Amino acid sequence: MATSQNGNSNVSNAQAAQQARAANLQARQLIVSNAVDLVQQIFTTTISNYTAGQAYPVNVPVRNVGLIKRFWVEILANVQQGAAETQTKTTFGGANVLSQVVLTDLNNQTRISTTGWHLHFLATVRRQLAFGAAFTNSDPSGIAANWVLNNTPSPVTTAQNLRWFYEVPVSYSDTDLSGAIWANVLNATMNLQLVINPNFYVASGSDPVQAVYQSSSAQLGKINSITITVYQNSLDQLPVDPKTGSVILPPLDLQYVYLLNNTNATGLAAGSDQALPYANWRNFLSTFVIYDNAGVLNLGTDVNYLAMQSANFTNIFKLDPFMLSLLTRTKINDDFAAGVYYVDTRNKPINTLQYGNMQLLVNPSAVTGGTSQLLVAYESLALQGVMNQAGSIFQS
Repeated sequence: MATSQNGNSNVSNAQAAQQARAANLQARQLIVSNAVDLVQQIFTTTISNYTAGQAYPVNVPVRNVGLIKRFWVEILANVQQGAAETQTKTTFGGANVLSQVVLTDLNNQTRISTTGWHLHFLATVRRQLAFGAAFTNSDPSGIAANWVLNNTPSPVTTAQNLRWFYEVPVSYSDTDLSGAIWANVLNATMNLQLVINPNFYVASGSDPVQAVYQSSSAQLGKINSITITVYQNSLDQLPVDPKTGSVILPPLDLQYVYLLNNTNATGLAAGSDQALPYANWRNFLSTFVIYDNAGVLNLGTDVNYLAMQSANFTNIFKLDPFMLSLLTRTKINDDFAAGVYYVDTRNKPINTLQYGNMQLLVNPSAVTGGTSQLLVAYESLALQGVMNQAGSIFQS
């Protein structure tokens, strides 16, 4: 009898879960089909007192409107050399204007704490196209790359304008609202913090990987002014249940948080695996690894392989940099910059509740010096109710 009761309980739980997923999907489709898709400017500021070498945080109050899907950040900076030196764009250029982006939600939980380059690369993956870029074509009517959008002028020997756009995602996509935030509340606030890179300029001989410009000398450049404009993209005027008069919301989608985090790993040794563990209670959708080999970015010549290893030391995959880059090209129809490795797990997320101790192994073939490091960025989904029990992101 006990076995029968347990079996009935399992069937009932499975049916309840299936019904909940069906109800969530129905609500999501109603919202996507009927709600008004708002893009509203919520913040703008102009800064003229940037000091090289000092972080400059800008706090953006979030508007309590609708079901939030994302934020757009537009940056316009007037950049100039500091004296008689030449400032040259680094490999990542304007993607490094923001050194850190932090989104704190209504429950005072940090959903996003990551870098500008991660946001740019992730926006590329989400669209399978270099974010903000346009194709050159042979159309005779003038359709071409006409607008100067994401732009890092180089070299800089006089005052010039830099413009860069970021997407700060809140929900997984426009049609999958997992992670979206219902902001129509009165008793809580959110905050989006944008940190202007303290290493916007670095001196000659310094590590340029996380900078925007590198100087031809020890002289750092200047930012004469920088204007930051933030737009909030949310769904408003959601459908209403005619029986209860209450707003229809996707309950399962709102239980999830869409997380973007970054970390780094140091103490690398040639020919030795550097393990990057995946934190528990999450579904990891993608991982970016940049091998900053003491300031140099190489096209796979200083890495033996990357491997995904399970708790029982079974390799889910083990790929050399060129094979991994081929897979990346099939995802974005292009290549990331030298030194950037993308591990895509969107079709089958790494479920660290189900699989336990999963880790990404990076095996460098050459380590130039003690400053060589891996810059790591994660994209994941997690249930809000268990996040307090989850471990922190790996930090070496």
